[in-house]
Order: sequence, then structure tokens, then C-alpha cells
Amino acid sequence: MTAVLIACAHGTRFEEGRVVVRALLDVLRETAPAGVEVLEAYVDVHGPYVTDVVAAARERTDDIVIVPLLLSTGYHTEVDLVEAADGLPVAPALGPHPVLAEILADRVREAGAAASDTVVLAAAGSTRPGAVVDVERMAELMTEAGVAGPVVTAYAAASDPRIPDAVHAARSAGHRTVAASYVLAPGHFSRVIEKAEADLTTAPIGADPRLASVVWERWRNARRTGPSAQVAEPAERPTGLLAVLRALVSGARRRA
Repeated sequence: MTAVLIACAHGTRFEEGRVVVRALLDVLRETAPAGVEVLEAYVDVHGPYVTDVVAAARERTDDIVIVPLLLSTGYHTEVDLVEAADGLPVAPALGPHPVLAEILADRVREAGAAASDTVVLAAAGSTRPGAVVDVERMAELMTEAGVAGPVVTAYAAASDPRIPDAVHAARSAGHRTVAASYVLAPGHFSRVIEKAEADLTTAPIGADPRLASVVWERWRNARRTGPSAQVAEPAERPTGLLAVLRALVSGARRRA
């Protein structure tokens, strides 16, 4: 019997964002355990919609886990995906996670940040209180991952402070600002972050191969514990697959 991971992203009307999500799906398929099929799904904007993907997968197997390709808790993870799953396991959002913090720290360094810069962790925002908690934890993890300057949180919508306000506050205190784009792919929210006009703005997280280790960790835990369990953030950073993925990233950078 085939096991199925339904990788569910938000969906975007921007083609460049869709390209990034499809590239991440390719990475997941390349790193999938034997006998595990990766299916593409979206919760909003365009199909294939997660409800349809779940229905089709159920015709073939009961071994199905939905993993959100979403960075924080929100309405989609707490309501939409739970309803679409109809009793199937739904993994938590990808963040907060130390691997995401490493990727964000790399993006900040690649953008040219100095140790004295204020880093604005710029997230999409949500009306769900858990989303703010998740983003604040990511800010802490970024510091642990080696970001030297202060890291403050801000949001494109729904939550406060808004990104332009955080940029302005840091500038008023005499600090150069770096907006760390805490979004997966180019799209509406990445454009909102760019319009905040920080001194430096990082690229979205993108289809970084290291994300695969987070997705597969979420899948394993949700599959093992079932639909009602809460999957805790790992106490230790994963090894094995993550080490391989890091080697892939390092090799790609050397070839660039």
C-alpha cells in the first residue's frame, strides 16, 4: 500500500510563486522515502484544491498525511486543513523550526547585513494568536542561528506591528534595517515586504533543499501520532537527511 504525503501550499496568482512551490515539490519527491508518494495541493486561490486531492488519494490508500507548506499556525492550518482532512493526520506548520532559522540567517547574511543592523522578521500575519507566538519563536531561533543584530517581528497584515512601522522605528533609533522575508515564495506578501523599503530586503525562503528535512520530519511525526496529536518542536536538530541536504546546498553554492 502506497503512503501519501499531501504537500499543501497556500496558492498564489503570481506565476513566479507557483514555480517556487513546484520546485520544492520536486525536492520532496527526490528525497521521499521508498513507497511514499508526494501530491501537490493548495488551500486557496487555485487548484488542485486540497479537498479534491484528499478525496482522490482516499480511493487508493488510507495512509495519508497532510503537511502544510505554510510557515506559521493560522486559520488555514487550524480550520481549513482540518476540515479538508476529515480525520486524517494534519502536521503542524513548518515553523518555528531551527532549520528555517538557519535558512533565514543565511538569507540575512547573503543580503549584506552588518552586525549592528536591526533585522525585521517580516511575516504575512494572521488573526490567529498562535501565529504571533510562532513568529516570535522564530525570531529567537534566528538569534540562536547566529544573526548578530537585534531581531524584531512585524507583519504584512492582520497583526501588529506592521512592517513599515517596524522599519521606521528602527531607523528612528539610528539603525539600518534588514527585512528578512518570512514567506515561502514570491507573491503578494513578498511585494508588501519589499514596499516597506527597508535598507536591505532578503529573498523569500524559496525551494531551499533544507526544507525537505522539515517536511519529512513533520510527516513522520504526524503519521506516527495520528490526527489528534500535537507535534512538538524538535528538541534537537535533525541529522542524516539534513546533512545530505546541507551538502547539496553547499555544492550548489560552490558551483554558482
